[in-house]
Amino acid sequence: MEKRWWTEQLATDIHQTLRQKELKLPTYKAHSPQIGMRRYFADLLAILSSRYKLCPAARHLAVYLLDLFMDRYDIALKELYAISITCLILASKFEEKEKRVPKLEQLNNFSYASRLNLVLTKKDLLKIELLLLETFDWNLCLPTPAHYIDYYLFASVTESDLHSGWPITSMAEARSFIDKYSHYFLEVSLQDHAFLSFRPSLVAAACVGAARICLEISPTWTPPLEGLTQYSWENITPCVELMLVAHEKNVKEANKEKDQATLLRERQLVESLIFQTPAQVLFQPSHYYHPLAQQHSIYSQFCSPMHDLCSAYRQSLLAPQSSSLASGSGSSLPSSSTASFGPVGFQTVSIQGPAVTMQVAVSEEPIHCLSLTLGSSYFSSYHSCTAGCLDGQRKIGEKGTTLGRGA
Repeated sequence: MEKRWWTEQLATDIHQTLRQKELKLPTYKAHSPQIGMRRYFADLLAILSSRYKLCPAARHLAVYLLDLFMDRYDIALKELYAISITCLILASKFEEKEKRVPKLEQLNNFSYASRLNLVLTKKDLLKIELLLLETFDWNLCLPTPAHYIDYYLFASVTESDLHSGWPITSMAEARSFIDKYSHYFLEVSLQDHAFLSFRPSLVAAACVGAARICLEISPTWTPPLEGLTQYSWENITPCVELMLVAHEKNVKEANKEKDQATLLRERQLVESLIFQTPAQVLFQPSHYYHPLAQQHSIYSQFCSPMHDLCSAYRQSLLAPQSSSLASGSGSSLPSSSTASFGPVGFQTVSIQGPAVTMQVAVSEEPIHCLSLTLGSSYFSSYHSCTAGCLDGQRKIGEKGTTLGRGA
């Protein structure tokens, strides 16, 4: 498809052609036996697309081809990986320039593929490409939400819009934030196959509507947007609500990972303070029993393992679950745990008396602590997009005078 068609004189005609084509798209039934792995491979394609800097249209077309193919066939796991890679290559050939199409050697060297010994040969690639093309009747001109989003963003904000009830003084900045949020929700639509029940053009319109809601721009839906998208607010409301629910879930997962990292740093700091080798202590003779040193030793041996055990248990609850992966939970790698021992410390106690002077080296018991090293989510990079959008929202709040209230 011609680059930046939405800026040309024929943009309206191209938009109408896409709308007619989407009426003939195959019906998605969500009947795949591997529907639980759908989110996993959709995230994999998103990561590879980002790694090779493919355009959103290629990324969305690759996921859409995979969805339609999975809906028709019962596919083994390793074969599903090969089909996913082939869908990405086919979509790239259709949407990108030749020099930007990922090479098979690069994809085979991807860490996930090499670790599981999933190597796709050129012969196998050609066979799968032929199978995919025959499945889709050699027609890859399938509209996706990514084909509409930039056209709809032309009417994303107007001078009469308000931000938090105040006039917008910087239209360029407002457009930039709406563009950022709209493309974020465009990626959210890849996470759940439920969005395939809507037309691609409606999903794209809902992305703009959800972005305006998050940025507190009113009115939520304007006459220019309704005229350009040919959708009323009532038409896109169900899709917008689904996007906002997915967005809230992503925010909670991102905050959970952030809290988990903070707890891990705090635990490491506490361990470094507790397991320091005690220095030489000189006790002067006294007329009463002074058990502070012994109490400190007992306290260290009691609190440290308990703290580690609680931390390990709490973090195990916060660790990503590798279950169905079908409704928003990211895939995760197995967690690994290692046991370590605290250093054995020696206290040299010097005892002085009228007749006897001696030094006694008292060995402390080794402190056994469980150090839990959690495996990071394999597709955690996706949430960075959420965090980025949240940063943008905070930025608008901090620059409320720029977008909303003026000087």
